[in-house]
Amino acid sequence: MTIGVNPPPAKPDTLRKRPSPLRFALPALLAVVALLAVFGAELAPQDPDAQNPALGAGPPGPGHPLGTDVLGRDVLSRLIVGTFPAVAGPVCVAIGVLVAGTLLGLLGGYHGGRIDAVIARGADILYSMPALLVAIVVIGTVGGGYLLTIGLLIVLTLPGTVRLIRSATLSQARLPYVDAARAMGVRPGWILGRHILPNIMPTVVATFLLEFTTALVSFSALSFLGLGVAPGAADWGTMLADGQELIFENPMMSLTPALLIVLTAVGATLVGDRLYDRATLATEAR
Repeated sequence: MTIGVNPPPAKPDTLRKRPSPLRFALPALLAVVALLAVFGAELAPQDPDAQNPALGAGPPGPGHPLGTDVLGRDVLSRLIVGTFPAVAGPVCVAIGVLVAGTLLGLLGGYHGGRIDAVIARGADILYSMPALLVAIVVIGTVGGGYLLTIGLLIVLTLPGTVRLIRSATLSQARLPYVDAARAMGVRPGWILGRHILPNIMPTVVATFLLEFTTALVSFSALSFLGLGVAPGAADWGTMLADGQELIFENPMMSLTPALLIVLTAVGATLVGDRLYDRATLATEAR
């Protein structure tokens, strides 16, 4: 008779598979941010630019749930309306980087040779530059501008995406199914678009949300420094800068935009990880 230690009782499936609250909270948060970005002007309870110098910077109170700034403007309304410039720019940057980076990465990783050498060396040169510092110098010298900031951040953050997509394409281009397609005379564009791209889609999805997070933080930093958006415009970064000197009069001026920046960035990153896992499973199941 063999005497051994009995294994611990198995946990019920309900306990083992209990979903994390973040599974629902983070997508809900991103949905709310997207809603505010699209319909912020209609949802704002007051005119975000309406001034009341008699109020000055005041704490939360009746009619002003988040208080007022130094000009007597409603902080909540400015926070809601400021969601659009704070989010729209990073979304444009992420889309631009995704399209250009995916195209260049696919071309370099598939064709190799001189095409790959030119793309890889160009990406290495740009990657060696401190993106945010270069953006501060260029925007500060030229004079700023929202569209200029978007275009500059696309160029400066492009190398990371190019390198990721190129690496994923290289790993796919060496597989037997690509050699078989080439032997059958399938055109390179068809191979890239119908075979390689779907197989690297998890990397593409994760890259998009990663670039959005990077652009969100960069835009907020530039706005905090007075660059990227027009002076006096409602924006999370500018509100964070304006409230820095009034932290004791109305701390909500700084805390609420800072909290939204952090939660949006963390939410996009974690949702991107989840989408990457799902896309990977879907790709492996095909």
